[in-house]
Amino acid sequence: MADRIRVARIGAAHGVRGEVRLWSFTEDPLAVTQYGPLETKDGTRRFEIEGARPGKGFLVVRLAGVRDRTMAETLRNIDLFVPRDRLPPIEETDTFYHADLIGLLAITEHGAAIGTITAIHNFGAGDLIEIEPAAGGSTVLLPFTEDVVPTIDLEAGRVVVVPPTETEAQDD
Repeated sequence: MADRIRVARIGAAHGVRGEVRLWSFTEDPLAVTQYGPLETKDGTRRFEIEGARPGKGFLVVRLAGVRDRTMAETLRNIDLFVPRDRLPPIEETDTFYHADLIGLLAITEHGAAIGTITAIHNFGAGDLIEIEPAAGGSTVLLPFTEDVVPTIDLEAGRVVVVPPTETEAQDD
C-alpha cells in the first residue's frame, strides 16, 4: 500500500490575489483542508491551505505565501499528497483508497492474467480502472463497478475483472 496518498491537484489561478482552483480527490472535498500541510510527490515542496471555499466542481483556495496571480500561475497542475497516516481509516468493507488499487494484478474469473491496474480515473460519469495488458499493447479502460470488478483482494494483490460484453456495452 502507498505510504503517500494524492489528495488534490492545483489548477488554474483564480482571481488576482493568488488564489487557485483546487481539485480535491477526497470524498468530502473540504476534508483536504484538515490533513495538515500538503506536499508534492517528492516531498520537496509543502503547501498550507489558509482558506477554502467551494467553487463549481472545485475548491477555491488561498495557499500560505501565494499572494498574487503570477505566483499562483506557477503552481498549476501540481499534485498534492499527504502521508497515509493522516487520513481517516476506512471503515466500510468495500471502500478503498485508489492508491491501494494501483499495481494490483487484474485477472479473469478463471485466474488468467489480464494485466495490471495503472490508474483510476473519473471523468464525471463514474470511476474507471485503467489496466495495462499483460500481453502488451494499449491500456484498457473499464467501468469500476461491482459487476465488472466483483472481487478486490488487497492481501493477495489482485482483482477479478469481468469485462462487459459488446451487447452489454451497447445497452448502456
